[in-house]
Amino acid sequence: MLWASMNKIYPGFSLMAPSLPPLNALRTFAVAARRLSFTLAAQELGVTQAAVSHQIRSLETWLGVELFKRRNKQVILTESGQVYAVAVNQALDEIAEATAALVRADSRGGGLTLSTMSSFAIKWLVHRLSGFLNSHPEVAVRLHTSMELASFAGDGVDVAVRMARKVADGLHADLLLEEELMPVCSPALLEGPRPLRDPADLRHHVLLQDVGISWSWWLDPLGLRGLDGQRPVRGPGYLDSALAIQACIDGQGVMLGRTVIVEDDIQAGRLIEPFSVRVPNPMKYWLVCPPSHLIRPPVRAFRDWILAEAQAWSRLHPAGPA
Repeated sequence: MLWASMNKIYPGFSLMAPSLPPLNALRTFAVAARRLSFTLAAQELGVTQAAVSHQIRSLETWLGVELFKRRNKQVILTESGQVYAVAVNQALDEIAEATAALVRADSRGGGLTLSTMSSFAIKWLVHRLSGFLNSHPEVAVRLHTSMELASFAGDGVDVAVRMARKVADGLHADLLLEEELMPVCSPALLEGPRPLRDPADLRHHVLLQDVGISWSWWLDPLGLRGLDGQRPVRGPGYLDSALAIQACIDGQGVMLGRTVIVEDDIQAGRLIEPFSVRVPNPMKYWLVCPPSHLIRPPVRAFRDWILAEAQAWSRLHPAGPA
């Protein structure tokens, strides 16, 4: 191999890492390994079959390892070839993603597209975002709200905030926020015709349904399991938590609030906790993006800023262990 040869020619020769094989040969190998045919690889690459065969042979010579078994007109990956193909394809995919990120950065200048849930944007992010914009006026922020997960492949999203128990493999993820869940309602329900002063009083009230949060989690903490056969009234369901919060503020029922998105309304007196029963939310807030996106200065700047904001919020509102 080249590495060993250099040490023989120049005793004591040293580098941080071995030199790379010819990149054109690696690309040819990746296509041939995927198609398991030098002919089909040649068609895909727009070269002759002889050129593909030459590139594979030169790569095998450089590595000192046989990558394919030639059987008549068929080629089969060796065991070493199978392992190497996985690593090469992963590396080429990362190079392609990094290249795409650089192209997007150049075409958008200092732009940043953030995807998140509308409830998080409305109740937590937007009124803090001016702090980032004031510190980084050169960054044009585009906020996209959706319940759909960003694919980061052709959707133009640079970074996303999502709720999940864990994050999909292949993404860079920073734990942003942890929270607790608790019943909340309008202050008017405390002194209405059916006063809400004890968990048992929930049997007389409408329970607003927020997507992804089950009232059944509270049956035991609130002592509601098997209450004389009487159950609270199941209220309307909301796919957007911000809508459920507004219905709750309007006195339409009781909802399970998430501290991250209801704390401001509690502090302002628009919502109250009728009784002190909280449980940890198993879902957490994550800041996610492909690792290659972190090379962009706007992404790094936003990441640093929102992590600092989240840490400041968490110090004021510590959540119990999930």
